[in-house]
Amino acid sequence: MLGSRCSALTRQSWRMSNVEKNMIIELTAYDFAALLKGFVPANTRLVSDSVIAPPEVLEMLASIAAEIGAKFIPSAWMIVEEGEIVGLCSVIRAPEDGEIHIGYGIAPSRERRGCATRAIGQLLEWARKDPRVRLLSAETGVDNIASQRVLERNGFIRAGERIDPEDGPVIRWQASAV
Repeated sequence: MLGSRCSALTRQSWRMSNVEKNMIIELTAYDFAALLKGFVPANTRLVSDSVIAPPEVLEMLASIAAEIGAKFIPSAWMIVEEGEIVGLCSVIRAPEDGEIHIGYGIAPSRERRGCATRAIGQLLEWARKDPRVRLLSAETGVDNIASQRVLERNGFIRAGERIDPEDGPVIRWQASAV
């Protein structure tokens, strides 16, 4: 585990900062535009030895965040550790009946360090304080053991399986936010 602590950045009162190592900071349309141009939001820097997401994935996430953000904010976050953007997490489907479906990813050079586990833990903390959210759901590939462990460590339970047209067999996960 990394031993240093991160300092909190305050962008708006409902943005979160971590008590330990990671911070989850809302990604705005401005932030997405900056990332797509190779720039970074204030007080952060990009991972120097790998990418947080390919440009086409950033474009897709920006589009999804804009669509969802018209009805539900926040809808996307940077995962920041020691001032470095190490990953992203977001709501990837329009919320329905208090359920938000999330996705997340960590830069390859920062995997296996607990960043995703801490970030999803913070996302759950936020969700449990937001009265609009009653349930978080996510999906993992059946072979993506690391992502399954992230969810299990945060109290998600298996809620079924399905075949995704693009990703193949996936496991559906859920965690209560109430």
